Amino acid sequence: MKVAWLPTSLREGLRCQFSVRPVAFNSNVRRRGLDASTKQFSTSTRLQAGIAAPEIKFKNESNGEDEEEKLFFARLVPESPSYFTAQPAFTDDLLALQDLVRKYSTLPVVKPGEAPRVAWRSLVEYRNMVGESVKASKYHKIVEVLRRLNQIHPSLMPRDVTAALNEYKRDVNPFQNVTKIAPLDEHGRAAGHGRRKTSSATAWVVEGTGEVLVNGKTLAEAFGRIHDRESAIWALKATDRIDKYNVWARVGGGGTTGQAEAMTLAVGRALLSHEPALKPALRRAGCMTRDPRRVERKKPGHVKARKMPAWVKR
Repeated sequence: MKVAWLPTSLREGLRCQFSVRPVAFNSNVRRRGLDASTKQFSTSTRLQAGIAAPEIKFKNESNGEDEEEKLFFARLVPESPSYFTAQPAFTDDLLALQDLVRKYSTLPVVKPGEAPRVAWRSLVEYRNMVGESVKASKYHKIVEVLRRLNQIHPSLMPRDVTAALNEYKRDVNPFQNVTKIAPLDEHGRAAGHGRRKTSSATAWVVEGTGEVLVNGKTLAEAFGRIHDRESAIWALKATDRIDKYNVWARVGGGGTTGQAEAMTLAVGRALLSHEPALKPALRRAGCMTRDPRRVERKKPGHVKARKMPAWVKR
């Protein structure tokens, strides 16, 4: 094998491998190559000081003397055991509440429906509090545990349970709001206002025999449809007070159906001034809630709000 064209170092190695007789190495040439390679990659002490940062030597705080470098092994321990879970804050909260349930499981509880009504934080508020995107199904587990803790008898409620419940309560409890009832005027009349679509109504309710006037007309003259007549005095009919109060109403705007439903809300609010205890019955009958539905606007390119013109291929 001809190896004349190879470098000196490789040529000698190949001769040693393929030649039958032993070949003597040229030690001077090889030493020069090794010395050159070593000098090529060597770095002076001054250059090392310019490139790398100086060594940091920790001082002993007690006596301020330098200590020799010692190897020490340290491991960071998470503050919470749930650190490596997907949602550590939620997991810690749930486990803490479950521990309270197990701890005070022997305390007496109140009957269902007699526990204090509490408005818990919403899902969005809880997400902002813990800084994690908790699912609604997971937050529902926390709410269930909170309801169980809230059933403990108020006279025996532990302090740590009270602190845990206060953490999840809303800042304002809507169940403690007291509705302001409009007072009666000097003639014993109560006024109420109602709206529906573009219609508005104002009704005055006073104790009487069941007379109803709408814009100076009787109920049959003001509303031709039977359904509209029933809607106008539905608050009195639902509470069985038709023959106990007289109603004078003034309506305007929109059509007859909108005016009748606006009058429903007006009469219900006015009746509440006479008998505040009728509020649950009026709410169940739908006489205390404003109906927000309106006619949807027409869109360009549509026949109506949603209807599209007939599609023709040609």
